[in-house]
Amino acid sequence: MTTAIKAIRGMHDILPEQTPHWQLAEQQLAHMLSAYGYQEIRLPIVEKTELFKRSIGEVTDIVEKEMYTFEDRNGDSLTLRPEGTAGCLRACLEHGLLHNQTQRLWYYGPMFRHERPQKGRYRQFYQLGVEAYGWAGPDIDVELIALSARFWRQLGIDQHLRLELNTLGTAEERLQYRAALVRYFSQYQDRLDADSVRRLASNPLRILDSKHPDTQAIVAGAPNLHEHLGDASRAHFQALTEQLEALNIAYTINPRLVRGLDYYGLTVFEWMTDSLGAQGTVCAGGRYDSLVQQLGGKTQHAVGFAMGIERLLALLAEHAPAPSVANADVYVIHTGKMAERQAWRLAEQLRDRLPSVKVLLHLGGGSFKNQFKKADKSGAQFALIIGEDEAAQQQVALKPLRTEQAQQTLAQDQVADWLSPFFHV
Repeated sequence: MTTAIKAIRGMHDILPEQTPHWQLAEQQLAHMLSAYGYQEIRLPIVEKTELFKRSIGEVTDIVEKEMYTFEDRNGDSLTLRPEGTAGCLRACLEHGLLHNQTQRLWYYGPMFRHERPQKGRYRQFYQLGVEAYGWAGPDIDVELIALSARFWRQLGIDQHLRLELNTLGTAEERLQYRAALVRYFSQYQDRLDADSVRRLASNPLRILDSKHPDTQAIVAGAPNLHEHLGDASRAHFQALTEQLEALNIAYTINPRLVRGLDYYGLTVFEWMTDSLGAQGTVCAGGRYDSLVQQLGGKTQHAVGFAMGIERLLALLAEHAPAPSVANADVYVIHTGKMAERQAWRLAEQLRDRLPSVKVLLHLGGGSFKNQFKKADKSGAQFALIIGEDEAAQQQVALKPLRTEQAQQTLAQDQVADWLSPFFHV
């Protein structure tokens, strides 16, 4: 017996009973982003490996351990995108979208990282990315945070998320802070976990984000970046927090909050939840002004965030009612050759006249009783029935399936007009 082929570990199927939840979240995200003036950009899943080495940095876990990288038939090194910011910026530079103009953009789709699969963490995972280019001040930072806060409210999960903020200052300020961290952590090198020892030479700020209990105890006494900030960085962060307070958006300043990628500076933020165990970050972002130059562009201001869709949907499953989604609004039942031909014609007419209404035509024959069972299971509000008598009179019997209204008979050309008020057409 041939062994069945299963999905690759860490790459999961999204089944039909799950997709309505995804579609609802995707539709609401697209509508809200459009309302804020953000435009969709669609990006390749595969990019040149050099793009991620230059943007993320070669001495990072993502590049060293997690990327899906391969050579194509021409010998070029290509990589399945592990994140979206670099590809979005590459597209903007390649097509001149940042030349003397500002941009509000968003993208959506799968990302790929070869991590250890666990609840809330997959090797193929879906992200929404939102990026804004060309604004130097904290007002655009506020807009992105306000936009995400509004989305939580719309979904009814705002009480289960909290906002954490920090500022990473400028590159020069981080260099001074980095030196202070190296001096501090070097005293405890024999007590740090292996990852933190490695990061001491490559990216000591990441030690602040360590989850290792012994290292966390050492981190508690580490120098604070805010002590190394200049006046401009302090003013930027103060303006951000003041505007959030004016909008009644609650936040906590977390001086240990850093980003895993070196190109971030000034504002960083995360929306966190306690409902998903270790995978508590649902949305994270910040400013990355220096990345544009790293990818060959002129100095440009940039800020954005990424939202993990699997984690968002897991949070919704915990705290929000599941959407009620029917496979059909109208189910067409028929028996007999003439009735079948008329049922086909009626179904197509309804799809022409009422394009937003889901019309499911019964296929495969069967008794009226069997067809009614399938109509009920479909979730349809109405069954349209054409038997031999109805076919002879060019009529249809209309039976409500979710209310106690009586069944009635209509001419087939009257059905669309009769149904339209029920579906707000």
